[in-house]
Amino acid sequence: MTGVLSLLPEGRHGLLTRPPGAGGPFPYEDASRYLAAGGYTPAPAPDALLDRIGAAGLRGRGGAGFPAALKLRAVRDAPGTPVVVANGEEGEPGSVKDRWLLRHRPHLVLDGLRLAAAMTGAGRGCVYLSDARAERAVLRALAERPAGPRVDVVRTLHSYVAGEESAAVRRIDGGPALPTAKPPRPFERGVGGAPTLVANVETLARIALLHTWPEAAPEIAGAHLVTLSGSGGRPALAEVAAGTRLDALAGSHGHGKAEAVLLGGLFGGLYGTGWADLPLDQDGLRAAGGALGCGALYFLRPEDCPVAVATEATAYLAAQSARQCGVCVSGTGALAGALAAVARGTAEPGTPDKLRRWSRQLPGRGACGLLDAAARIAASLLTHFPDRVDAHRYPGCPGCAGPSAEDGRRFLVAVP
Repeated sequence: MTGVLSLLPEGRHGLLTRPPGAGGPFPYEDASRYLAAGGYTPAPAPDALLDRIGAAGLRGRGGAGFPAALKLRAVRDAPGTPVVVANGEEGEPGSVKDRWLLRHRPHLVLDGLRLAAAMTGAGRGCVYLSDARAERAVLRALAERPAGPRVDVVRTLHSYVAGEESAAVRRIDGGPALPTAKPPRPFERGVGGAPTLVANVETLARIALLHTWPEAAPEIAGAHLVTLSGSGGRPALAEVAAGTRLDALAGSHGHGKAEAVLLGGLFGGLYGTGWADLPLDQDGLRAAGGALGCGALYFLRPEDCPVAVATEATAYLAAQSARQCGVCVSGTGALAGALAAVARGTAEPGTPDKLRRWSRQLPGRGACGLLDAAARIAASLLTHFPDRVDAHRYPGCPGCAGPSAEDGRRFLVAVP
């Protein structure tokens, strides 16, 4: 059972703050409860709210961590009437935050969508998702909410690439949920050819929260929803303040004996010695060569083999390729095949050098970030675990026994 816990300081407003008197499982927040908590209050002047978001330093929570105010302004300033999209398609197998928000606090997301529409001048909104329970909750919330902009709910089939912003635009326009080449990017030409803001649902929820509690805007903007999992402790969805050390997160839900971590779902790479001192924020992890991504953290115990984890992660990514870019199909396949050979103990002596070369050459060459994720996993394995890779020159690693799963089952977390 996945737990839900707030690790924010006492009295801090957050996305996982439980309603007064609520016990047991986190309840669905209906319109009356959301209104009573200060939701759906009139929007200030668009520039005033944009300035507040910029001053608070809010960054997108979909993976790239781009400053939210800059993205909003780019859509607002593009020619045409914008569209705003709440992106709730969670492609990472180890992340549950977006589906949880849509299932339990859909009004918070819809309020953020309303405010984003006001700031950009949008005439239409969309909620984009694949989860059936989330869809039912959003439709219920739309029926309950006060008057607001037109909002459509668009369902897609779940896949790793379906949540990429151009894939979301393509699906909303009636096509397949597959990435497209850039430029143009959605903020230039998106849904129906209009400038389009594609914002992760956590980003929108934080916009709504900092509008309701402007005095706490920097703290709200700096906090993160993270999904914690691993083969040791229990999985959990947690909200933490920016800068929280990873060892504190590991210890919060039974992962205190971990000796390594896979960062950012499958996007941030593996990290070994020194992982416990890393801070949970985009800049700190980027400086250390990692990435926060979607905020999913998979902890490895001493008995877990990092080669096996990297092999399964790249096998999953190779299987999830949209098969539109030749370099992605061949690149992810080559990385996955080489790592599988390392895991089996059958790799040729030059395989580590090939992996290093590919991990430098491949990033940035696909239409989405899938190829980059696979390359970063290979590079980080070689950087942080060279001795473990070298120990796989011969067969016999129990952690690598059997074929590597292509369905990402090792990383799957149930939505609480």
